[in-house]
Amino acid sequence: MYSVAEENYLKSLFNLANEDDLIHLKHIGEWLDVKMSSVTNMMKRFADKGLVHYENYKPVRLTDRGKREAALIVRKHRLTEMYLVEKMGFGWEKVHTIAEQIEHIHAPDLFDKMDEILGFPTVDPHGSPIPDKDGNIMEVQHKSLSECEIGEKATLMAVRQSSSDFLNYLNVRKLYLGQTVEVKEIEPFDGSMKIIYGTDQTEILSKKVCDMLLVR
Repeated sequence: MYSVAEENYLKSLFNLANEDDLIHLKHIGEWLDVKMSSVTNMMKRFADKGLVHYENYKPVRLTDRGKREAALIVRKHRLTEMYLVEKMGFGWEKVHTIAEQIEHIHAPDLFDKMDEILGFPTVDPHGSPIPDKDGNIMEVQHKSLSECEIGEKATLMAVRQSSSDFLNYLNVRKLYLGQTVEVKEIEPFDGSMKIIYGTDQTEILSKKVCDMLLVR
């Protein structure tokens, strides 16, 4: 069993790991808004517990055990978000903060029951994969909308970040996961895109927004 602080660190490591599984301590501090000395102390503690590979002044890597423990915390968060949306009627823009609190409950049976009631979903309301009860997580092959070409049709599958501001931005434009969009124009100067979707609804999206929309 881990403290709330330890769980938050583990979740940050899960989210920050790159393709080489390397995580820079500076990025952990920025993610959690904590001092570098606090990050260093926690990484040393995690190394003692067999959760990370740690060397002074070098990026850290989660061990296999660390990856599993981190994934199980993320599982609780994402299952909670899905339950709040699917069974309680919350908007996808409102569930992150609530899930941040519920994810620290140490009751595996509760989250397994959520999983069962939901029909064992593989993704959360924002399209992020939900780890299974053993900490395994499926790989997804999506690309950013900004990578699409004129005339290309794509289905919105996930968002890169789930801030309420961004999700409300999408809500106003009635852009939701599962929707098919077609790229009609791309502005050469700034990469903004004109898209068409729904019943001939059009929208011009900035490159920043297109970068955060993941499609298939």
